[in-house]
Amino acid sequence: MRRHSPRDFDAVALGRLETRAWAAYYRREWWPALKAFVGMVDAGFGLGPRLTLVAAWHVLRANQAWAPLPHNDPDAARAAMLRFYRLVLAHSDLTFDPVRAAELEVEWWRIHRAHQRGTAADSAPTRDDLERALVDLYSHVYSAPRESMAVAARCRAEAMDHSDAWVAAGCDLVDPRLAAGRRALVASYAALLDAVSRIPTGA
Repeated sequence: MRRHSPRDFDAVALGRLETRAWAAYYRREWWPALKAFVGMVDAGFGLGPRLTLVAAWHVLRANQAWAPLPHNDPDAARAAMLRFYRLVLAHSDLTFDPVRAAELEVEWWRIHRAHQRGTAADSAPTRDDLERALVDLYSHVYSAPRESMAVAARCRAEAMDHSDAWVAAGCDLVDPRLAAGRRALVASYAALLDAVSRIPTGA
């Protein structure tokens, strides 16, 4: 199979699909979530039909392991994301450590959840902590300078703020906060695309 470069993707499609994935995740609608993950993997990594389904299944299982509150399973989430990143590594021109990528992926999930559920009176992670965690992941996976990932991380954190407000308001699919989150995700992917498209293949 041709090795695909994930440095070329449709930012609008990915933002739309991830919004669907987030909505399905928070509403615990796992079949729509899987369909959204299939679309995201296809748009973002170009693995071909069979491997796309396998990779999306790993992402779904990671999210299902992470979802329960308060007793989720971070180890199972990391194991599933490790399987996902091993597939990406084997079938793309990216060069990264899949173990580290899985760790960084679930770490930003942890920081986001703590930030989402924290209060001003406690020591919950800040928005800056979340952005740094996203920069850590992006720069590792794409072998990119950290500073080049800052805008993508900032826009993604903004999307999460909109999503968190949407969740707090009851997860209504017609709530305009969901559309605001989608716009921020599209902006994040556009910034990521701009940054990674500048990286020479094999860098």
